[in-house]
Amino acid sequence: MRSLEIMDTTLRDGEQTSGVSFNSEEKLGVAKLLLQSLKVDRIEVASARVSEGEFKAVQRITKWAEENNYLDKVEVLGFIDGTASLDWIHASGARVVNLLSKGSLKHLQGQLKKAPGQHVQDIKDAIAYANNLGIKVNLYLEDWSNGMISSREYVWYLLDELQHENIQRFMLPDTLGILNQVQAFDYCYACRERYPKLHFDFHAHNDYDLAVANVYSSVLAGMNGIHTTVNGLGERAGNAPLASVVGVINDHLTRKINVDENKINRVSRIVETFSGIRIPTNKPLVGENVFTQTCGVHADGDSKDDLYFNRLMPERFGRERKYALGKTSGKANIKKNLEELGITLEEETMKLVTQRVIELGDKKEVVTIDDLPYIVSDVLNQTMEEMPIQVKHYSLSLSKGMRPFVSINLEVKGKMYEGTSSGDGQYDAFMNAIWGIYDELGKDRPILTDYLVRIPPGGKTDALVEAFITWNYKGKEFKTRGLDPDQIEAAIKATLRMLNLIEQHDNAHSEQLAENKNKN
Repeated sequence: MRSLEIMDTTLRDGEQTSGVSFNSEEKLGVAKLLLQSLKVDRIEVASARVSEGEFKAVQRITKWAEENNYLDKVEVLGFIDGTASLDWIHASGARVVNLLSKGSLKHLQGQLKKAPGQHVQDIKDAIAYANNLGIKVNLYLEDWSNGMISSREYVWYLLDELQHENIQRFMLPDTLGILNQVQAFDYCYACRERYPKLHFDFHAHNDYDLAVANVYSSVLAGMNGIHTTVNGLGERAGNAPLASVVGVINDHLTRKINVDENKINRVSRIVETFSGIRIPTNKPLVGENVFTQTCGVHADGDSKDDLYFNRLMPERFGRERKYALGKTSGKANIKKNLEELGITLEEETMKLVTQRVIELGDKKEVVTIDDLPYIVSDVLNQTMEEMPIQVKHYSLSLSKGMRPFVSINLEVKGKMYEGTSSGDGQYDAFMNAIWGIYDELGKDRPILTDYLVRIPPGGKTDALVEAFITWNYKGKEFKTRGLDPDQIEAAIKATLRMLNLIEQHDNAHSEQLAENKNKN
């Protein structure tokens, strides 16, 4: 397979993302990751003459690059401004300039207000000066895509005049992101056919969300190099994202690249941290959700014969497959997560756990693998208990300047009772209503001695809270626990457990007394 160069411009074009600015330490760190860890072929690290801070950052990168034999892989954007940009680049220690020329007649006349011949001579003068400084030259044809659409003869004139100059690479940018994949192929192929001996790079922007498609077409058309940014950073809608480009080239094109796929996710996360730009959860290959199966049917298919796998296996990119828990989860999703935890459940318990997860999903709660042990424990506790006392309905109201108020329907051994009350808080109002019914029935009540609400240990879940309530009943202390997304609901569940435990205790005590009486 023919090799294809990957030039990453996260530190130059990617830094043009609104609100993004890397400091010198971050720039050096990303440069090392791109060249040493990811093994991209080249990196573009800065624009000349931007600031003193940028100059020092480039100096740090070029010093490290020279010590580690990467100096020819470090490039800096330079301008046709006499000798100013080239002197800046030379002083920074860089030895490759990506010279910015005008690739469309509209840009040449509107911005530089020069004739094509004047511009060509300025470029040749800059190349000669760079050569004297020992700087290699690559040439950007800025706005090349518009040039091919509206002033192709100018593009041909430019390339005709410069094709024999000491230029390493001619770089063809879709500066405004206007191309579709058919145009990208046609224009790149036209350049390739007319100038078969030149090295061409393609530089895509993503304004129509077509950057990766255009990269694909440009490679088919014979481009020698592709420009990317980590996480697709860049001006406006960004550039072609490195991860997607690598996946497409490796799986859909017969070109060899040096990038180490396994390091992509790690580098993406570091750039996310440095840039402050969050990676969308559904971004291909590096998004949080892209290797997560949500549908229970898919998880079931994966269990049987990897039916919902494709070539983009998560392990290739330093990731692992996950199975989401929510309202579309089936038993297969939950079973996959339980297997990871080393938990096996009976069929009936599995159904109850699945139903609980679906209920949480309906409430728009995010359920994670960290929640599962608590859900399983809660379900197991409930299935092991007889529940002769049930809270069938309740309504809690909370209004500013007024005491909380509750109305409940409590079922006790098949009979329904109603209670209403207010309290110092919602839970206090609930308990007052319960005790009102108990007083009516002549039932004993326990004393609440401690009340604790917490997130389950580990702090990795926001879907559930636990309520632990300590009670004292006739001199004996015991605890009950409730689990729910809402802390009041959790407390009510813990209270309901308490009521049923006391009921069981009293029933057992009554049966024992009756048995003793019969014996006597």
